[in-house]
Amino acid sequence: MTTVISCVRRIQFCCGHRVHRHESKCANLHGHNYVAFFHAVAPGLDELGRVIDFSVLKARLGEWIDTKWDHGFVLWNEDAPALGAMTMMPAQKLYLMPSNPTAENMALHLLHDIAPVLMEGTGVQVTRVVLWETENCYVDVSLGGLTK
Repeated sequence: MTTVISCVRRIQFCCGHRVHRHESKCANLHGHNYVAFFHAVAPGLDELGRVIDFSVLKARLGEWIDTKWDHGFVLWNEDAPALGAMTMMPAQKLYLMPSNPTAENMALHLLHDIAPVLMEGTGVQVTRVVLWETENCYVDVSLGGLTK
């Protein structure tokens, strides 16, 4: 039997988005108080008995979220109407995604595109991202298994 130990860091942020072509109210520009949980694993524990220090996850992942998403807007790079509206506010923090910024796509982006780059050189891999969009709704994305 294999034992897997995950180190989990919770990161809160406020962010606006819109779901382009949504059939209801999420087609409007709006925001959420998100909570992200990053699950990190390593092939073994370090000399102190940890996967990684929690502060390293906060520094790497939390800083990225703070800089790129917190108190900004996340939009699909093909959402011309929303992008047009954002150009009316030149100082607006804006992050363009290669996909429609649903909670699912945002979590996948964090898992597949952002976390691997941010965790490079640590020997640790983020294998799961849980993203709460509201207190009632969240998504959970994970890799099929440890890939290192």
